[in-house]
Amino acid sequence: MSTKDVLLVGLGAVGTIYSYILQSSKLARVTTVARSNYDIINAKGIKIRSKKYGTHESWKPYRLVSSVAEAADRPYSYVILTTKAIPEVIKTSRVLEPLLSSPYSERHPQPTYVLLQNGLGVERDLYHSVKALNQGEPKIISTVVWIGTNLVEKNVVEHTDFDRITIGMYRHGDHLTTTNSPEEDAILTDLGTILKTGGSEVTIATEIQRKKFAKTFWNIAFSSFSTLTGSPPTAMFRPPPKEGQSYSPYVAPQTAPNIIPVLRAILQEMITLGNFELYDLSACLTFFLGRALGYPDNEDGLPSSLVDNTILRTAELHKDPAHTALPSMLLDAQNGLPIEVEVILGEVVRLAKEMGVDVPRIETLYALLAIIQNQTLGGLRQPKL
Repeated sequence: MSTKDVLLVGLGAVGTIYSYILQSSKLARVTTVARSNYDIINAKGIKIRSKKYGTHESWKPYRLVSSVAEAADRPYSYVILTTKAIPEVIKTSRVLEPLLSSPYSERHPQPTYVLLQNGLGVERDLYHSVKALNQGEPKIISTVVWIGTNLVEKNVVEHTDFDRITIGMYRHGDHLTTTNSPEEDAILTDLGTILKTGGSEVTIATEIQRKKFAKTFWNIAFSSFSTLTGSPPTAMFRPPPKEGQSYSPYVAPQTAPNIIPVLRAILQEMITLGNFELYDLSACLTFFLGRALGYPDNEDGLPSSLVDNTILRTAELHKDPAHTALPSMLLDAQNGLPIEVEVILGEVVRLAKEMGVDVPRIETLYALLAIIQNQTLGGLRQPKL
């Protein structure tokens, strides 16, 4: 397998770990764009403290640049975007504009774009921009990333012992096709091999949007609760310390019974919307529509068990006294940075209105988080990093 040139945009926590994974594979020459933290990384490198990949005092990628424009001097097999999707601040097409315009677009073929971003609908803007170049159907890989990592200083990244990524081709206007074409399979296998060789756990999906919808389950409930309360999920699930133990936060026995029913009700709204949007068979109101159009109530679709399984898996992880990773939305809010409110909650609320589904609890979370976003964008919450 030949070594490929890969461009990764965004050297935050996720971008750092996946730059490290890609470079460790020895199958990729990784050019990484660091924006706000370029100067310190260029001077000192990044300190990676990972339970999985070890400690590295001053790690750097193959090539470090300060802008996409600076990186637009060669063709790339893959362009990987790890920045937060915040379209109300900047659209993806603007971030990648030097690759989507002359002279780059005339000199080089368009790469396969890989979006390591939370949220729904994050691919649309990029799809239309690449499509407008008239170089054939855009090749976009969308992903679901589960990773425990935080940027604790501008050049210091902490990482737990896991990183899992599911990759699948974005098919514009089609979330029902569940078979990869030979070309799609070749692209996904190639990228998957690089990531696996570098150490990550990789799953190739035949239809990625239902996987992203399921990931949004977690963010809708737990990222929202954490950001609005200023407390990580350990505050919802971790029992009080026993004698000889010392940690915080934890959930008081008096309040514990009040939390789960609210989380379950929020996630049930997502299932109801999923039944309409993804044609799951688990709700009798949409049973006949679901039977006619597609998605089964099983692990390949949108299982009705997802509500309780999401809560149980999260509770198990966040009961651990040693667990310290924070949801990225909470961390961004604490640092006075814009949060992914539109692509996570806003997109769900808009989908619900389009489908005629009531989601009052999610609408409430959306409105409250929009206030935090407004304060940040209005300059009332100053960045700490």
